[in-house]
Amino acid sequence: MSDLNLGLIGNCSIAALIDKDARIVWSCLPRFDGDPVFHALLGGGENGGRDGVFEIELEDQSGSEQSYLANTAVLRTVLHSPGGTLEIVDFCPRFKSRGRSFRPQMIVRRLRPLSGTPRLRIRARPRFDYGKKAPRITSGSNHVRFVGEKMVLRLTSDAPIDYLLEETLFNLDAPLHLILGPDETLGDSPADVAASFEKNTIDYWREWTHRLALPLDWQDAVIRAAITLKLCSYEPTGAIVAAMTTSIPESPDSGRNWDYRFCWVRDAFFVVRALNSLAAVQTMETYFRWLMNLVANAREGHIQPVYGIGLEEQITERIEKQLQGYRGMGPVRVGNQAHEHYQHDTYGNIILGAAQAFFDRRLIMTVGPEEFQRLEALGEQAFQLHKEPDAGIWELRTRARIHTSSSLMCWAACDRLAKIAGQLRLTQRAAFWGERAALIRKTILERAWSDKRKAFVESFEGETLDASVLLMGEVGFIDPKDPRFVSTVEQVGAVLGQGPFMLRYEEADDFGKPEVAFNICAFWRLDALARIGRREEAKEIFEALLAARTPLGLMSEDTDMTSGAPWGNFPQTYSMVGIINGAVRLSRPWEHVI
Repeated sequence: MSDLNLGLIGNCSIAALIDKDARIVWSCLPRFDGDPVFHALLGGGENGGRDGVFEIELEDQSGSEQSYLANTAVLRTVLHSPGGTLEIVDFCPRFKSRGRSFRPQMIVRRLRPLSGTPRLRIRARPRFDYGKKAPRITSGSNHVRFVGEKMVLRLTSDAPIDYLLEETLFNLDAPLHLILGPDETLGDSPADVAASFEKNTIDYWREWTHRLALPLDWQDAVIRAAITLKLCSYEPTGAIVAAMTTSIPESPDSGRNWDYRFCWVRDAFFVVRALNSLAAVQTMETYFRWLMNLVANAREGHIQPVYGIGLEEQITERIEKQLQGYRGMGPVRVGNQAHEHYQHDTYGNIILGAAQAFFDRRLIMTVGPEEFQRLEALGEQAFQLHKEPDAGIWELRTRARIHTSSSLMCWAACDRLAKIAGQLRLTQRAAFWGERAALIRKTILERAWSDKRKAFVESFEGETLDASVLLMGEVGFIDPKDPRFVSTVEQVGAVLGQGPFMLRYEEADDFGKPEVAFNICAFWRLDALARIGRREEAKEIFEALLAARTPLGLMSEDTDMTSGAPWGNFPQTYSMVGIINGAVRLSRPWEHVI
């Protein structure tokens, strides 16, 4: 049965998820939100069985171990059996070539016997159209072609092609190489191509991590989180997906199965800010370009909360019934209805995501008054909507309120526009936006505070608690030592906290009351605790959350608070952001050791 103990490989163009037995169980082409040609994570398709998988099946396998090569996105799996031990190295090529990024739609798998003579079977069974269509298979002297209506994949190998076609069990007595990619002839032998691409890819990732400005503590966790966030950026356009998967339930049989393979401007802002804190600013540059295209395309200033990674506005939600779902827990959804929502925090998240570009002198691109004027249209929207009802940060489908977190981000939009205007020496515009930010702040302080709950609450004049109000400290809305914020942190923790974990909110939503912890909320809590001076308590929570990661150091959206099992889409960028933010917030300063 599938679980979320998965490794992620990718190259900022495509990606794949690989389980502990080296089975590729999820990979979409030609990009993250494309057709899952390997979809075993969500079931075997119409035929059931073992379709939608790319596996190396070791006869009489007795165990496995898995790890990333240090500071890379290259995954190593070792499979054990009485007959021998097998090493499998998986990666998607990424490196500089001829002055530009080389990131082909390609997966490279290198097989090597470590001891004995392992007996194995190679089973490559891609399918098309979400599992509905089997490919037509043709072959040549050293390749197999999987032909679909819209896509042709070529598996080039130095393994016997007959064994690949018939899925024959055979002895492995020398290294083999499997290169799955476009229907193109390789320029060299599979062994030479694999070796060259592997070396160059390892070098790329180690050079990338070498440039990170790491905190002193928890460096391994931060590096893995940073690489994972980088892999979730789609470099051709600059978009950043919320997760690589669709329809992993938030909790067992909950029906909370959503497609997260799109770019939420809210999630992307947090990703950019986390990477910026480590000095990995290139993702911000490409995302800024994506944002400014989005802003230019906006009609009458309206911005959706989520777009396709190619700026697609229509990502209509549908159900693919032929896939059974994760552990048989359908439905499998493609697309996301949230593109129809009005979520007013969107405007603040866009401006927050763009703001650093106006201040950071390291960037190659130049931004100035013209970009600022485009962002002002969003600020106008934020001001007009800051006390209007919306679907809120949690994207409620059947209820609209004036959500505190949405109004908070409308304040952030105006506040950051004032700061940008000051940087550009636009004195009148700085004063204008500063006045608007002050008006919104006054409104929030008056209408979101509950004397009854001794906390800022989920919505204006509301009475229920919501973890998103903890962002008040993170975006600089309120002094963390303000008694109202301190009380809010205490009340939210007492009601929504369960050990190190946190629920999103206490009130039932469209599907009832949440049953699992939402990981980013726990990171918001520890950040708030650190800000109000309770660092040791925050560190204890942080260490417990790190222990809740998968063995490879990744996190999904949600965690079962009793069993510790991961649930929700995977890997979730929000959760990986929390790891970076927590480490940066809580680490000892470098002055401690130098």
